[in-house]
Amino acid sequence: MVFEVVNLLSRFFVDTIAVNSEPARSLRLKIASPLFSAVVALAFAITPLANSQEQHPPAPGGAGEHHRPAPPPTNLKVLPKDTTGDQVHEIMHKWEAELGAECTTCHTVDPNRKMPNGRPALNFADDSKAEKNSARLMYRMVEDINKNYLDKVADTDHDKGHEKAEALSCGTCHRGHVHPPVFIPPKEDHDHDHPSPHTEAKP
Repeated sequence: MVFEVVNLLSRFFVDTIAVNSEPARSLRLKIASPLFSAVVALAFAITPLANSQEQHPPAPGGAGEHHRPAPPPTNLKVLPKDTTGDQVHEIMHKWEAELGAECTTCHTVDPNRKMPNGRPALNFADDSKAEKNSARLMYRMVEDINKNYLDKVADTDHDKGHEKAEALSCGTCHRGHVHPPVFIPPKEDHDHDHPSPHTEAKP
C-alpha cells in the first residue's frame, strides 16, 4: 500500500491524500485534522515493518520448533556412553509421554543455577532421587525382555500366522501413568467348549 501526499496547506495540516492499494486503483481522502496527519505518519512507519515480515515469514511451527543443541550428557549408566545430548533429550521426552511424568519426577532442582527463562535449572547428573534409580532399573528390565524373551514368544495371529511379538516400551504397562492402575478384568460371559470346574457333575 502506498500513501501519497497530494497537497499540503500548512506545516501541520494535510488537505488531500491519495491511497494507492493497487496500480490501477486509488482512493482520495479529504481531511483537515492534525490527528489524521499523525495517523498517516504512523502508517508510514508501520509499512516498512509489514513489508519486512512479508519478505521474511516466520519459520513453520514458531521459534519453539528449534532448540539449542543439548550439552553432552554425563553420568550415563544404562544408556550407551556415546549417546548424544540431543538423543538423550529425545529419549527423555518419549519417557515423559509414556509415563505421564515431568523432568522433575526423576531430576533434582539446582538452586544455584537458572535457565534463560528464569526457571531453576535441573541437575541431570544427580542420582539422589529414588525415582531416577527406579527408572534405570525399569529400563534394564524392558531391555532384557526385548532382547532375551520376545524372540521366544510368538505373536499368534490367525490371519498373519506366527510373528515376532512387538517390542515392549515404558508405555506398554504405564500408559501415561507414573503409577499405573491395577488392571481389573471386565466381568463378561464367555462361551467355552468345556464346562466350568464349578459346574462339573461330581461322580
